[in-house]
Amino acid sequence: MAAWYQERGYRVLDRNWRCRDGELDLVLRKGGLVVFCEVKTRTSDAFGLPAEAVGRQKQQKIRMLAARWLAESPSPAAEIRFDVASVLANQIEVIQAAF
Repeated sequence: MAAWYQERGYRVLDRNWRCRDGELDLVLRKGGLVVFCEVKTRTSDAFGLPAEAVGRQKQQKIRMLAARWLAESPSPAAEIRFDVASVLANQIEVIQAAF
């Protein structure tokens, strides 16, 4: 998934960043923009689309983790964005500014 962003000019800052409260899948930067991307992968849509797994509670947790990551980051972000990457049967869909 990181390669998708790198092809579009983003730099990977962190992959699978962990703290005791959870994990951020991808943290990327392009200029002053820092993107926090939640990656959801499914082999079929039998239980719904991958992006549907990022509900309100998960969004709140990602926001909290992003705030922690930003507090520990040496370089400030002028802007932040939350994306959801949906991988279904090797098809990638990135929802930018998903929440």
